[in-house]
Amino acid sequence: MPLCDAKPTIVDPHGAELEALVELIDFSGLRVLEIGCGDGRLTWLYAASTEEVLGIDPDREAIAAARASTPPALRGRVRFDVDSPVERVEPRDHFDLAFFSWSL
Repeated sequence: MPLCDAKPTIVDPHGAELEALVELIDFSGLRVLEIGCGDGRLTWLYAASTEEVLGIDPDREAIAAARASTPPALRGRVRFDVDSPVERVEPRDHFDLAFFSWSL
């Protein structure tokens, strides 16, 4: 018998995160560095309109989950790496937008 009969949490069922993001940022055609991307849950909300996304996170399991759940249509546009911002971002990298998602 389970210790708790609680149902799994549904994160942002009303789409408030995406609504807040698009009010602030037009992702169309941008090269985005997402720091603290975790399993990519937030990435999928905006990635279709970008030119490219690099999601980084120090959690190997989360990055593995993000890679595994990358929609086929986004595989050429979205990459995930296990890194910290200091280790990953090199002078030759160019991003139009960098943001921390669920990192604070």
